[in-house]
Amino acid sequence: MADAGTPPRPASDPAAFKRDLTSVIPHLRAFARGLCGRPDLADDLVQETLLKAWAAQERFEPGTSMRAWTFVILRNAYLTDMRRNRFRADYDETVAERILVAPAAQEGPMHLSDMHRALLTLPPERREALLLVGAGGFSYEEAAQICGCAVGTIKSRVGRARAALSQMIENGQIPRRSTDDAQAHSAIMGELEETVQAGKHR
Repeated sequence: MADAGTPPRPASDPAAFKRDLTSVIPHLRAFARGLCGRPDLADDLVQETLLKAWAAQERFEPGTSMRAWTFVILRNAYLTDMRRNRFRADYDETVAERILVAPAAQEGPMHLSDMHRALLTLPPERREALLLVGAGGFSYEEAAQICGCAVGTIKSRVGRARAALSQMIENGQIPRRSTDDAQAHSAIMGELEETVQAGKHR
């Protein structure tokens, strides 16, 4: 019997771990595109996440959410790469559409031109919640667990984020292409990182 100093036990079924890890790849790709935009960089980020998850599989508790666990790994990897100025603020409009219409609790899809700049104007906590529930494919419950807040808080953040985007689009308030997107992206992600770090020390 293992003592208190023994590292966490490995997953009881490596084949099941591999199967579950493979099944979340589409969700990881969607969330990665929502963060860094370009498909090539998103794929690199997903590959890095999968490698780290495989290497740390003994830390995964069978029966818990593989999606939530791997998302934390992906977000941490993204924040690390963001500090190295690897990513730019380019957004894939297909991902933007998924963010805005999924889950289908809202009235309908919006026009998507220049959506990435609108996303950058959201407060970090609302933007993250919207990406989690939309591009990440997480339930409100999973998003709340990842963010360390109540389910009602996540629902409120997502609702307010979507409402803000709708209002910006309807009123023509989306920042123009002359905006320095890379600088804005860096500033907002810096705030997001501070939020994440603060959550770790609660």
